[in-house]
Amino acid sequence: MTQVKICGVNDAVAFDTVIATAADYVGFVFFPPSPRFVTPTQAAALSARHTGGPKRVALLVKPDDDLVADVVATLHPDILQLYAPIARVAELRARFGLPVWRAVGVSQAADLPTSADGADALLIEAKPPTDATRPGGNATVFDWSLLAGWKPGYDWLLAGGLTPDNVAAAIAATEAPGVDVSSGVETTPGVKDAAMIRAFVKAARTT
Repeated sequence: MTQVKICGVNDAVAFDTVIATAADYVGFVFFPPSPRFVTPTQAAALSARHTGGPKRVALLVKPDDDLVADVVATLHPDILQLYAPIARVAELRARFGLPVWRAVGVSQAADLPTSADGADALLIEAKPPTDATRPGGNATVFDWSLLAGWKPGYDWLLAGGLTPDNVAAAIAATEAPGVDVSSGVETTPGVKDAAMIRAFVKAARTT
């Protein structure tokens, strides 16, 4: 069964809906330019609404060690998701003892990674537009045919422009073992829609 991550959760309704759908991962964004930004304290309060359930993923963009330490101590995430140089993966895994995912932007076949470079999983998504203020969550779809026949031999998730309407086709085209959505289940940037979250999880799991 395809694993599902709902990212950028920042309110109680969205969090409770993710719990109710039994999604595999729930993501919190610790990057102020994002409309989905939460503080470590806010994320911890949401997480505390339900014990167990999806693994908590902390999304961090080129973070310094102090921010990661604050997030880890306050939220107690299961996974760190990084937009950062490869070298930071090993550094943060060693310091905090948590699995680390690394995001990789793709626009052509040459961008596909040949190694996980020490990460526990990769998040494969479109490269951000040149005028983007954030590295992900830009609702940008890339050419999924680039992934046809790509068998990396390590865990990865497909992201970028996924919606309840196209996620089944994306999984069929790429054989992605996991999918990650943020803006594709929102009515406006940063505002998750419960019905869209439910529809996304259902579509991803019925392919």
